[in-house]
Amino acid sequence: MTYRDALQLILRNITLLVIFPRKILRSSFVPKKLRDLGHATLDFKRYMEEMLARERQLILKQESGTDNLMSALVRASEEAKEANAVGGPNKGLADDEIFGNIFMYNLAGHDTTANAVAYAIVLLAAFPERQEWLAEEINSVFGDQQNIESWEYESAFPKLKRCLATLFETLRLYGSVVFIPKSTGSHAQTLTIKNKEYLLPPETWVTANSEALHTNPSIWGPDALEWRPERWLTPSHNDHPTNSNSESEIFFEPAKGTFVPWAEGPRACLGRKFAQVEFVAVMAMLFHKHRVRPMSLPGESALQTRERLLKMADESGIFAISLQMEKPQSVPLVWEVRE
Repeated sequence: MTYRDALQLILRNITLLVIFPRKILRSSFVPKKLRDLGHATLDFKRYMEEMLARERQLILKQESGTDNLMSALVRASEEAKEANAVGGPNKGLADDEIFGNIFMYNLAGHDTTANAVAYAIVLLAAFPERQEWLAEEINSVFGDQQNIESWEYESAFPKLKRCLATLFETLRLYGSVVFIPKSTGSHAQTLTIKNKEYLLPPETWVTANSEALHTNPSIWGPDALEWRPERWLTPSHNDHPTNSNSESEIFFEPAKGTFVPWAEGPRACLGRKFAQVEFVAVMAMLFHKHRVRPMSLPGESALQTRERLLKMADESGIFAISLQMEKPQSVPLVWEVRE
């Protein structure tokens, strides 16, 4: 089994791994699906061990690493162990801790940005006027540049505000994680709500319903259930109302604690910036020279097609650990080159 296949099988069946011990999963009396999952855990760990050994060999040879997450963790751990050897604190990571970190990064990043891209494409297909609004910005930034290899993050990303607004609005309504579990840990914590303090005992779990938070009309207005990426941008005070230049738009900053697709606080998602850049890059590449539309059924009006597309997006469920459309193939999409 390849690394990719093993990882995908593990992440798609993460709940089963929580329920069944790995030894049982590899037993001959369990169904083939469970045995395959058990073998995937062995193969995945073997790949991790091989990658770890390779990085340590490069360190011994004083050669540059592979410049990936494994390389960063191993080198930081080895530096900490060297510091410990000369009297510093013991802060190095054990092999299992390195494997655990790698797995958590894979778990948190698997399908999350891809799901956001999928929902955004469906919603942009449903609302062609917002698709044109997005393409207007992309074309103003890149113009006729055909070679995407020449696009530069430093100059382009800060200008692609509408692309980022599309991500934020998509995550507001169709976030990959619909609830966020938090624990008080070993100490009691104080929670203040409407100027009243509540004491939460140690080892208390609190689950925040991010989906309810992101659709609260008192925060997002009476149109809280509508997908409107333009809500995240406001014209500059010095801008003329008829000016459609996206560079003059100001990004809206929601109140702290009202928008938490990456959680919040010291344990917020470390991949937040990476996800934002990845999403914006994909949007720019897709809609720079192309547009997408839903395929209508015979005799179906544009409004009926839109409603069918939005119904497909709304009929979502939790698969593995993230929100996904249940039948994404039910409404085919057509890509066309822009004239």
